[in-house]
Amino acid sequence: MKGRRESHAKPQAPGPRGPGFGGPRGGFPGFGMPPQKPKDFKGTVKRLTGYLKPYSGQLLAVLVMGVLGTAFSIIAPKLLGDITTKLFEVVTARIAGVPAEVDYRGIGNIILILLALYAVSSVFTWIQQYWMAGIAQKTVYTLRREVNEKLSRLPLRYFDARPHGETLSRITNDVDNIGNTLQQSLMQLVTSFVTIVGVIAMMLYISPLLTLVCLVTLPLSAWAAAGVAKRSQVQFAGQQRSLGELSGHVEEMIAGHRIVKAFGREEDAMRKFDGINGRLYDSGWRAQFISGILMPLTGFIGNLGYVIICVVGGILVAGSRIAIGDVQAFIQYARQFNMPITQLAGIANIIQSTVASAERVFELLDEAEETPDAAADQPAAQDGPRGAVEFRNVRFGYAPDELLFDDLSFEVKPGQTVAIVGPTGAGKTTLVNLLMRFYDIQGGSISIDGRDIRTMERGRLRSLFGMVLQDTWLFGGTIRDNIAFGREDATEEEIIAAARAAYADRFIRTLPDGYDTVLNEEAANLSQGQKQLLTIARAVLADPAILILDEATSNVDTRTEYQIQDAMNRLMRGRTSFVIAHRLSTIRGADVILVMNRGRVIEQGTHEELLAKGGFYAELYYSQFARPEGKPAV
Repeated sequence: MKGRRESHAKPQAPGPRGPGFGGPRGGFPGFGMPPQKPKDFKGTVKRLTGYLKPYSGQLLAVLVMGVLGTAFSIIAPKLLGDITTKLFEVVTARIAGVPAEVDYRGIGNIILILLALYAVSSVFTWIQQYWMAGIAQKTVYTLRREVNEKLSRLPLRYFDARPHGETLSRITNDVDNIGNTLQQSLMQLVTSFVTIVGVIAMMLYISPLLTLVCLVTLPLSAWAAAGVAKRSQVQFAGQQRSLGELSGHVEEMIAGHRIVKAFGREEDAMRKFDGINGRLYDSGWRAQFISGILMPLTGFIGNLGYVIICVVGGILVAGSRIAIGDVQAFIQYARQFNMPITQLAGIANIIQSTVASAERVFELLDEAEETPDAAADQPAAQDGPRGAVEFRNVRFGYAPDELLFDDLSFEVKPGQTVAIVGPTGAGKTTLVNLLMRFYDIQGGSISIDGRDIRTMERGRLRSLFGMVLQDTWLFGGTIRDNIAFGREDATEEEIIAAARAAYADRFIRTLPDGYDTVLNEEAANLSQGQKQLLTIARAVLADPAILILDEATSNVDTRTEYQIQDAMNRLMRGRTSFVIAHRLSTIRGADVILVMNRGRVIEQGTHEELLAKGGFYAELYYSQFARPEGKPAV
């Protein structure tokens, strides 16, 4: 399902795209953006080839079809030339006064052979494309499935360390790039190679001299193509940089348009846009212009070659050393010869970029996964989980040499409400991440109901928890679907009961479609408070043993805050609850308040006990609320 997080994330730069094909007038595949260079070309190709092994038989058949289809099409110009020769002989004989008749039967037979060759070639090409499309899509299907399964096994550490846009780019752009290359460029590579070999063979068969004349133009074409590609790629690189900068700016302005308007910075935003757009125009114009030169330049060199072939061929025909139809066929072969040369140059860039995409996908697949679950997970207690939690001498750090927790210890009794307070970076969120095994500790132990959580299967462990976060997370679909996300097998009655317990049923029924209301983009058809009530209803439906609450009332008005707080109080009743508190007024009734600072629990007790101590908690509290008269500062 499509997730909608109700918070404004900083726009990510556009991820890598597939290989460029130049612009509208670039004309030649591969002469666009400079291809990404893979770090290990051979190793990546070998690994990618492994995904094609199950289809080796089909690939061999596709290869044969491609070779035969190309070979049959190569024979056609020679047969057309034979027809021209037969007609030319009749015309020259009649000009010389010699009676001659057109060999209609022979020409008709050649035409039938041509039609058969074209028909068979078309059938082979169709079969080749059909089979190759299936192979490519099956390969991409396998890759996508492996990537998706891999994502479910990756630790939270992976996602915290990378922009989401980068991961998304690997799943979409890079995988699509592989699929497109397998389906199109791979067979084009084969047919281009077969065409070159076949055409050279036919040209040598017709005339070695004309073949030599034709090959003389190749270095000129290669030199021209290399020069244009070198200069155009510099400009394409600048174009892509400007395009990424422009996309980031536009996304930023759209996401923060209210702030821009509120501070009257529209003109500044437009000036910045115009500057980036100007640079994009300059680099784009130069890139397209330079790449567009390649077509007429190579065309000129090719036409120069045709002129030479025609002159030399005419001399050979005049000397009766070659038939005129062979000259015609040779010119056609010369035209066929130039195109695959250009295609191969472009395909080389595309394949290089595709291998780089495959390398990025394989890097994701090779990422370190979560530590395996215990081999034999014990069944849950017959009387169900009680919610007793204990941290004992816990050591943890996001970096091995930088510990956040060093010898962290505390105990929570079943049914207690535990508030966690402290300044930013104290470790409040980290504590919750460790409790749910999003990260594994480096020392000590964390236990629930006397059992080390490392001996529990992660799915079973996390099923004990329900979460209500400050940043609500709703999914694409109906309100019913979003509430039912808390428990897959929930009935309609249970969903409605959960909504009522969370004070959400009333506003849901005021909506035009009630529980069938589809959430639009960013769930903008609901207020922030309504979204939060839905997340509470989701937690109520899950009926967890342990609750994790992250200041769910910080973004709502006072009346809605009262409703949400009341709903959460009802949800917390009889359950062990961990409340990450930012506003200390919401945790006065907590059974235990853990005051954290720099990865340590520096104070512990009830609200009244901690105020009486006059320590760190008291200072935090009085920084938010008026200090009683006569109460000295700590």
